[in-house]
Amino acid sequence: MKKTIYLLAALVMFNFVSTAQVKIENQLCENRSNPIGLDAAQPRFSWQLIPAVGTDRRNVMQSAYEIRVSDDVSKLAKGNIWSSGKVASDQSVFVPYGGSPLQSGVKYFWQVRVWDNTSKASAWSTPAFWQMGLLKPSDWKAKWIASGIKEGENEQPSPFFRKKFASNKNILRATAYITAHGMYEASINGKRIGDAFLTPGWTSYNKRLEYQEYDVAALLTTGNNTVGIVLGNGWYRGFIGFGGQKNYYGKELALLFQLEITYSDGTTALIVSDETWKASTCNILSAEIYNGETQDARLEKAGWNLPGYSDAGWSAAEVKTDIQANLIATYNEPIRKHETFKPVKIFKTPKGEQVIDFGQNLVGW
Repeated sequence: MKKTIYLLAALVMFNFVSTAQVKIENQLCENRSNPIGLDAAQPRFSWQLIPAVGTDRRNVMQSAYEIRVSDDVSKLAKGNIWSSGKVASDQSVFVPYGGSPLQSGVKYFWQVRVWDNTSKASAWSTPAFWQMGLLKPSDWKAKWIASGIKEGENEQPSPFFRKKFASNKNILRATAYITAHGMYEASINGKRIGDAFLTPGWTSYNKRLEYQEYDVAALLTTGNNTVGIVLGNGWYRGFIGFGGQKNYYGKELALLFQLEITYSDGTTALIVSDETWKASTCNILSAEIYNGETQDARLEKAGWNLPGYSDAGWSAAEVKTDIQANLIATYNEPIRKHETFKPVKIFKTPKGEQVIDFGQNLVGW
């Protein structure tokens, strides 16, 4: 009797395992999860094959895959942009897109399903997406702008830029493209754009300059809006290298900003950096990578990046026509805030210098 029960249980377990499907997780496009701002002509897809929940299968292998791509998530089942069809292959890393040319700024959705080594198909994966960057120089309608404010040799306060505009329709989507000579921190209506720091990052600026792309629809409001951006020296003109070099790539900070808005009625709006922007200095007297930042809180202009602020005392931004930057999309993971440390001791030295002791060696701010 015990033997019969054991055999029946084994048969039930075997039947359950043999009919279970595998599933897809960890979908990546260009090795990133749902990236915004790609300029790869043929983005590459990757995914992981895992057993379905409740199974303990081993030696599971992919024998084929199928990918479909759409520019509308509601049309994804049709794969209206590209469908690979069933491809006999165990490749699941860096499978290239093979459809028609992709368009600047368009958001694409994709799914994949696979067949295992027993010819059983998985369900289609959860829809993932990626959004293209600006693929041609002519896609950039923005102009490079500088503050035009004269500086001393050792006095280089951070320039502040602002632009106010109205948006009186229902916004469907909004994408901002930003880069700078120097570093930038940007906001819309006082809310920070993105979670990346030290943007646009360090490259050989005389050869290539990365830009970042952001979905900013949630930051915009119906009515008056304001873009506010502050620049810092960064690696562009700040102290760099062991010899204490300055102005290695240039002497003047500059900004390039482009905001593309699509409304629910199909109309569009374009907000770009140009001579209509206003510039000023504020409370940041200097901003360096290695030498820190100096602020004078008495000079702070409260509400400078909010609608309703009067910028009558600000000067017009200066358009720079001599900048020839080779703009590329961001390829690396951005620098993000990861953790916060509390000081273990705060004291003053005999000279009266304020010291904050974190109890360990660290790099941050």
